[in-house]
Amino acid sequence: MTAAPRWSRLVWRRNGAAPLTLALLLLALAVWPPRAQLQQPVFNWQVSFDITQSMNVEDVQLGQQAVSRLALARAAMRDVLEALPCGSRVGWSAFAGYRSLVLLTPLEVCSHYEELLDGLDRIGDRMRWINASNIGKGVTWAVRGAKAIGADTAFVFITDGQEAPPLRGNETPPMGDITPGEVKGWVIGVGGDVPAPIPRVDGNGQVTGYWKAQDVVQGSAIGQSGTREHLSELRQDYLRSLAGLVGVDYARLNAPDTLVKAMLERRFAHSQPADVDLRWIPAALALLLLAWRFAPDTGWPLRRHAVR
Repeated sequence: MTAAPRWSRLVWRRNGAAPLTLALLLLALAVWPPRAQLQQPVFNWQVSFDITQSMNVEDVQLGQQAVSRLALARAAMRDVLEALPCGSRVGWSAFAGYRSLVLLTPLEVCSHYEELLDGLDRIGDRMRWINASNIGKGVTWAVRGAKAIGADTAFVFITDGQEAPPLRGNETPPMGDITPGEVKGWVIGVGGDVPAPIPRVDGNGQVTGYWKAQDVVQGSAIGQSGTREHLSELRQDYLRSLAGLVGVDYARLNAPDTLVKAMLERRFAHSQPADVDLRWIPAALALLLLAWRFAPDTGWPLRRHAVR
């Protein structure tokens, strides 16, 4: 009498009710249980966006399309929100005049993802309360804002670096209450290298023309050389000097992944218990089990394991 092949017994078990039952249990686990809490690196950021009119110059690329500097900054920040681990926190600030005003203190990125996106999309011309732009003071106020939020909060200040009106000589912002390096962060420059006209934008965000030389204070009016303050390009040397003044690093935003890499650097992380979604594990096991359960039987192992 011939013994039943071992593979035949395996096929019988595969075609039974046990694999389906186990797969259903795994799917239930993938849907029902709460997320686990594990120690993992997380990030706390307060992000300031320059919303002055020069940020509307369309001299940067997003994909194959020319977009405004502010549009690229917002797109890059959307990518950062997707990349940050759960437990990380992000808040929004806007800069105009000489202040970086906190609009939203840092919120946890996973549980408040939609609210953060909605707030990000609203940052723009309609928030601007003045047309002046003292970038140096804006950076120091960004430092103060992050410091006031908490010791683990770092800051990002995104700007093209254009002062309006231009500064006199080597004027620097007041820093009596700031110790360089006490708050971590980035000064991020965005914009092209070729001076371009600055759109005039009304309170409704509509372009009504372009600023002309006679419309703005030129450097020549305050003892400097040059009369092109109605044009705008990225002022990298100035932004590097401001970053050094407050003890942080400078980077140029050429593409969204530049900001992702900068804000996810490990030196800005700190460890704390955070929700970790482990539901993909039972879901993947259920998928593998169902694939094995319903895979066609070729029959070739029967010949190899048959007992004569």
